[in-house]
Amino acid sequence: MLHRLCALAAVAALFVAGPAGAADAKVDGSLTKGTIELKSAGPLAFGPEGILFIGDPVAAAIYAVDTGDRNTADTTRARPKVEGIDEKVAGLLGTEAKEIQIKDLAVNPTSGTTYLSVARGRGPTAAAVILRVARDGKLSEFPLRDVKSAKAEIANAAEGKSRQEAITQIAYLKGRVYVAGLSNEDWASRLRSIAFPFDKTDKGTGIQIFHGAHGQLETRAPVRVFAPYQIGGEDHLLAAYTCTPLVKLPVSKLEPGSKIKGVTVAELGNRNRPLAMIVYKKDGKDYVLMANSSRGLMKINLEGIDKIEGISERVNGTAGLKYETIKGITGVQKLDAYDKDHAVLLVQASCGRLNLDTVELP
Repeated sequence: MLHRLCALAAVAALFVAGPAGAADAKVDGSLTKGTIELKSAGPLAFGPEGILFIGDPVAAAIYAVDTGDRNTADTTRARPKVEGIDEKVAGLLGTEAKEIQIKDLAVNPTSGTTYLSVARGRGPTAAAVILRVARDGKLSEFPLRDVKSAKAEIANAAEGKSRQEAITQIAYLKGRVYVAGLSNEDWASRLRSIAFPFDKTDKGTGIQIFHGAHGQLETRAPVRVFAPYQIGGEDHLLAAYTCTPLVKLPVSKLEPGSKIKGVTVAELGNRNRPLAMIVYKKDGKDYVLMANSSRGLMKINLEGIDKIEGISERVNGTAGLKYETIKGITGVQKLDAYDKDHAVLLVQASCGRLNLDTVELP
């Protein structure tokens, strides 16, 4: 029974940066040894050769960190399962479960280790910590002292109360880091395409969408979660927003300083917030698996996404691509692909505590 964005076949290319050794040399030459002092706990994503990308919204920065986690040996085939992980995290950090927030998780596709972005405390002054969960469920801190890293600063990031949404999601695809969030521009919703190894950043691309549930064009709502996906041989980002439009955006159009309109391929119901998503393949078909605040775990069929012209009129209920709610799954807060057949889930159990589980993809 199941309780609750890859290394999957459809997304495996995200983590491939060329022949072994060549990628290592290129990445190592761009990183310098030092200590990272995070101002906030934000989104996580993995790139090539065990490089972990850490979003720090308050600092308006993305860090690329060499975890040194390149162990491909899998003698146990163990998959993580930790009951009461919030309590175990709190114990490790010397506090109570109610004082910790697990902001995101990401699985290293090379080693199978799960990394957690954790806020110790509540509010804007909460300390940020990176933890890791081994295949056998053992929990430990990933220290950010004396690590090889690089930093990309986000230009024109949102200020004030919106600062926590300056970085809402990150992903790596074919030598670039894609960053969603809010800016201080008129078109506040931004997607940024940053070359890695890091060189320079720019103001990103302003994003406009038609929100069917609201019956209007929007430029200020942030992308909550997204996942890379190839449509008709062209790389896209599938982006989900609150209330809950799903939009396709070609990455070739994400040019510095430009403004583009996404194509709304689904309206998945209002009064709902997407929490995490991945793309995967099952029985020869492509799907999105999306965790939501109000509608359980959605399995969205991507068949026909290349032919959809886009929703452009008010929608009452749902429209566009179809989804099913996976029975028996409740309380999913975060998820990521574990391998081509499994996903790691952070689950809010009925008793209130958080569990980490690995389940077969539905």
